[in-house]
Amino acid sequence: MSGIHQFVPMLHRRDAVGRHALRLRDLLVAQGIDSRIFVEILDPETASECEPASAYEARREPGDVLVYQLATASALAGWLSSRSETLVVNYHNITPPEFFAPWDNPLARNQVQARHELQMLAPRTALAVAVSSYNERELHEVGYRNTTVIPPAALLPEPAEPFPRTPAPSTPPPEGARWLTVGRLAPNKVLEHALMALLVTRTHYDRGTTLDIIGKTVVPAYSGALRRFSADLGLHDAVTFAGRMDDDAVEHAMASSDVMVVTSEHEGFGVTVIEALRRGLPVVANRAGALPEVLGEAGVLVNAAEPYEVAAAVADLLADPKRQGSLAEAGRVRISRLGLDTAGERFVDQVRALL
Repeated sequence: MSGIHQFVPMLHRRDAVGRHALRLRDLLVAQGIDSRIFVEILDPETASECEPASAYEARREPGDVLVYQLATASALAGWLSSRSETLVVNYHNITPPEFFAPWDNPLARNQVQARHELQMLAPRTALAVAVSSYNERELHEVGYRNTTVIPPAALLPEPAEPFPRTPAPSTPPPEGARWLTVGRLAPNKVLEHALMALLVTRTHYDRGTTLDIIGKTVVPAYSGALRRFSADLGLHDAVTFAGRMDDDAVEHAMASSDVMVVTSEHEGFGVTVIEALRRGLPVVANRAGALPEVLGEAGVLVNAAEPYEVAAAVADLLADPKRQGSLAEAGRVRISRLGLDTAGERFVDQVRALL
């Protein structure tokens, strides 16, 4: 019996691509379709959920559809391009290499290779699925013709408390407000913008404001520079580099924060923004990448490269409980319009049509 099988360079349980792949696999199996996840490199944490790509040949059936989860360079791309099965490319995002070049030249070269592989697969691909219209435009630029947009199908944990967390109208602006950023410590996140905005805030608005940075290190040189920059700005007591956290810890951090600040200059979707909206946590985000598309009217968009603009936007928002309540309501509407609860089913429907 023909199947729909996914190929992922490495399956991680806690990242957006890994969660997405596992969700699709479960939906396909629930519909009685043979579906397995094949990887180039095994992660011990998910070894029971996947198989080496070399094992596919023994399992292949005529009429199989292969889905490639593309977010980085991999030998899988060349292997898939040479096969005859129907191919679907699920494009998550490739960070432009220029963000990495000053910090990690091998990683920058990896991004160049990933871009080459994205273009190489275009003539071979029956359907390309982008996680945002922002990424779909990139697919068109490199030659993909049959494309569609479906957001990631990763199921997010339900917030421990219902949202919105609307302050009472008489609540004064918080003193010692807690800012939060969640995401990989990668150069495209441009967290130095958040540090500069924090310095302006502590100088002109609220001396007690703090910033919690949650996320795993991607480029050690960049993470080290951020820590030194924070200390040079005199923010060593105001900034916490918390590293990678599990879902429960992130949930607690969001519940105890006053605002999420997103300064990324290149974002293919922004799952952490959705997590904040689901919890009623106000979001101030950079007007760049897919962030305006994902956030819509449910947050405040700024030029993150202007620290005074960011600081003023956060201060105005935290001083206006009514506006916070309106944004929380807009967040509910935005999540509904994105159709995240049916994203997996829609993806499966698109791919089943190719069997």
